[in-house]
Amino acid sequence: MSRCRVFTYITLLVLLQQPACPAVEEFRAAWVATVWNIDWPSKPALSTARQQQELRAIFDEAKDIGLNTIIFQVRPAGDTFYKSAYEPWSGFLTGAMGRAPKPFYDPLEFAIKEAHKRGLKLHAWINPFRAKSGSYSFTSNHIIRKRPEWVKRSGKKLWMEPGIPEARTYVLKVTRDLVKRYDIDGIHIDDYFYPYPPSNLKPKRQIFDDSKSWNTYRKSGGKLSRNDWRRDNINQFVENFYKTVKRAKPHVLVGISPFGIWRPGVPPSIKASLDAYEHLCADSRFWLQMGWCDYFSPQLYWSIHPPDQSFTTLLHWWNDQNVKGVKLWPGIASDRVGPKRSPDEIIRQIKLTRAVLKHPGHIHWSFSPLKENRRGLSKKLKTSVYYR
Repeated sequence: MSRCRVFTYITLLVLLQQPACPAVEEFRAAWVATVWNIDWPSKPALSTARQQQELRAIFDEAKDIGLNTIIFQVRPAGDTFYKSAYEPWSGFLTGAMGRAPKPFYDPLEFAIKEAHKRGLKLHAWINPFRAKSGSYSFTSNHIIRKRPEWVKRSGKKLWMEPGIPEARTYVLKVTRDLVKRYDIDGIHIDDYFYPYPPSNLKPKRQIFDDSKSWNTYRKSGGKLSRNDWRRDNINQFVENFYKTVKRAKPHVLVGISPFGIWRPGVPPSIKASLDAYEHLCADSRFWLQMGWCDYFSPQLYWSIHPPDQSFTTLLHWWNDQNVKGVKLWPGIASDRVGPKRSPDEIIRQIKLTRAVLKHPGHIHWSFSPLKENRRGLSKKLKTSVYYR
C-alpha cells in the first residue's frame, strides 16, 4: 500500500471521530454564480419581484442548511449586477446588456440587505479580465467598445489583456468603486486571469495573442521570458488588488480561489493535464506565501482516494505552503454529487478540513446542488456536520 494511501486512511479514521464544528468557528460558504444563470436568476429577464423572490429563497435555504456566507457573483465579464458608473448591466440579469431592472432595484444592495437580515455574510465575486460570456450585444460603455485595444481573442472568448498596465489599473478602479460604495463583507476573485487553453488543444498551451505588449516590454529592456512576464503581470495585479481593497475598507476580506493544483507533480503523486502555472500563468503558491489575501480557496474538486488528484494530499500540501497563516478555505465540488459521487464524500471532505486546518472552512461549488438537496446532500449537511 502506498504511503499516500496509508496516510489518507489514517486521516479518515481520525476525522470520523470529530464532533460538529460550531458555525461561529467555521467558514461555511457557497458560490452563487450568475454567469449563464448557473445559480441565479433562474433565467434572464425575470420580473424584479421574481428575481428578488428567488434570491430570498437562496438566502433562506443557506441559513436553514447552516451556511454563514454567500459568495455572490456580481461582475461576470465586464458587466455588472450592481449599479456602476463604469460598466453596463449584465444581460444575464435583464436579457439585454445595459438594460436596468424594471421596476428598478440594485441586486447587490438587495443581496447585502437580505443576507445580513439572516445573519449571513455577503462577499462580492468579480472576474477581473474576462470580457465576454454569452451572446449579448455589447453596449457603448462595455470595455470592448470603450477600449478595444485592451481586448484580445482566445478561441471563442474575449479577454482584457493583463499585460497592459492601464487595463490592470482599470480593474482596480472598478474594484475600489465597488468596495467603497457597498457594505460587503468580502471581495472575491477566481482563477480567470489569463484564459484557459481550449480543451481540444494538445499539447495544452496558451494561445493568447499579447505580442504587442510583450514586444513593448522587451523593447523597454525587459529580461523575463514571456510566461514569466505574464506571471509577473498577474503577481502585480494580485498584490495591488489586495492593497486597493485594504486602503478602501480594511475590514473587507479579500479572497482568491485558484485552480486546485499548483503544478502537476507537486507534490509528487499529483497528476493533471492542466499546468496552471504555465497555462494560466498563475503562480498561486506565491500569492499565498506573500499573504496577498485574507483567505485562500484552492478549487479542490477531486475525491479523497485517487492518489493522482487526492483531495487529502492537496489539502495537506496547500496547508504546508501557508507560511503567513492565511485562512485556507478550499472549494469543494458539491455539484459533482451524482451517480459517481456520494454526498458522503462531501461530508468526509468537510471533516478533513477540520482535522487538518487551524481555522476550518470551505466553499461549496455551487449553490444549486444544495438548493436541489441532490442525493440528500443538504439534509446530510444539516444532520451530520452543520447541526448546532
